[in-house]
Amino acid sequence: MTFKFSSKNTGLIGLDISSTSVKLVELKPLKQGYKVVSYVVEPLPANAVNEKNLQDVEVVGEAIRRAIKRAETRTKTAALAVPSAMVITKIITMPANLRDHEMEAQIQLEADQYIPYPLEEINLDFQVLGPNDEQEDVVDVLLAASRSENVEDRTAAAEIGGLNVKIVDVEPYTMETAMELIKHQIDDEGRDKTVAILDIGATMTSLSVLRDQQLIYTREQPFGGKQLTEEIMRRYGLSYEDAGRVKRTGGLPENYEPEVLEPFKQLVVQQTNRFLQFFFSGDKNDYVDQIILAGGSAVIPGLAELIGERIGTPTVIADPFANVKFASHINQQRIVDDGPALMIACGLALRGFDQ
Repeated sequence: MTFKFSSKNTGLIGLDISSTSVKLVELKPLKQGYKVVSYVVEPLPANAVNEKNLQDVEVVGEAIRRAIKRAETRTKTAALAVPSAMVITKIITMPANLRDHEMEAQIQLEADQYIPYPLEEINLDFQVLGPNDEQEDVVDVLLAASRSENVEDRTAAAEIGGLNVKIVDVEPYTMETAMELIKHQIDDEGRDKTVAILDIGATMTSLSVLRDQQLIYTREQPFGGKQLTEEIMRRYGLSYEDAGRVKRTGGLPENYEPEVLEPFKQLVVQQTNRFLQFFFSGDKNDYVDQIILAGGSAVIPGLAELIGERIGTPTVIADPFANVKFASHINQQRIVDDGPALMIACGLALRGFDQ
């Protein structure tokens, strides 16, 4: 299995393996926009995935199998992603007149300059980004490499679930692809704008900054909604499953909001500010035009407003399904509610329609 960027114009299942669930989205292109033809969120047992590392490939594979069964899809090809922390990406320059196979041979020859692992231990791929701004006859090339086990564990889990993996992407680049579905939320659809997508997962939070619709910066840190769930467990003597359920559905005592939820929201604001300061420290500009919240914790009531107010940047919750049609069997309210957590799966599903 190679690390793959390329694909033919055929539908794919976008498969996002997170620390708490397997998320599956399948899209179909229409004359205008897209239609969701299948969608499933299948919970994972505790510790099957730990901070994006697959601890039990078999258990994850069985969850994927259940998800595919529930989705009632005939599609057996999938795209999945590895987290940015498991991938080395580097932009290099190459002569513009090289053909693909010549460029591949040249990159293989020179890869040990850029990658600190033996070549036999990694999966490597590249994508031509376009002409270099400063030099003629040269193109910028994105090089991506990951330790083979990171790619193989995910591929093996998908195969146990009955899927054939066609594309392995990198999570922040799936956000760049998913911009197609949220550009209606951004002034001028993101053209000439700097947009920060903050994806707050259960155990990891990642920042992807896009300028003029292109990814320019990414960072991730261990922090997420699991901390809120664990505080609910501790405070109210609940199991992890029950704490997760009441966090979503409500029914907690009156002191929950001021004593548990508000401190967590303040913590998210601090994390957001810290992420942005890291970005600003390495960028010649010290602003972003807009923040978009993604991930399961994005929908915490009042969080987007609080971040917008404290950081002074317009902040919205990702809504990838606002302009999308749905197959008749899909629960529209549920998928719209899950939308912010499905950004990676959507970005992966869109890879099936790359030109």
